[in-house]
Amino acid sequence: MITYNVDGVKMPKIKKREVSSWIKSVAATYGKKVGDIAYIFCNDDKILEVNKQYLNHDYYTDIITFDYNSDLEEIGIKNTISGDLFISLDTVLSNSEIQKCSYEDELYRVIIHGILHLCGINDKGPGEREIMEGEENKALTLRLNM
Repeated sequence: MITYNVDGVKMPKIKKREVSSWIKSVAATYGKKVGDIAYIFCNDDKILEVNKQYLNHDYYTDIITFDYNSDLEEIGIKNTISGDLFISLDTVLSNSEIQKCSYEDELYRVIIHGILHLCGINDKGPGEREIMEGEENKALTLRLNM
């Protein structure tokens, strides 16, 4: 089940049913099923608070993904993704301006970025950022073709 929640912001204008279908399609390309996914759309203050409290990071970011896949594997559920994804709409807006793309395009990129992390794609090591960007682009193309 995919849920969409807000904390201190208005719900972004997304078609939840279509987005959920897209997310499931992307996960399936990695051989994964969607378990419990919770999106929490928030502002920069909230994402900074979460970043400090849970990750000991003192900076803003567009998304924080809490991966619960190992919890599922411990109870014998395999190939299922589960997690909480905090998205700062403030940072999404700032990034869209920096990248010179629409807010909507950047929001969808961030929405799928967290799913790609849950599917096992990383972006911190050497060369991984380029791989992540390529996978994001494939997923965004899939959304447009649905």
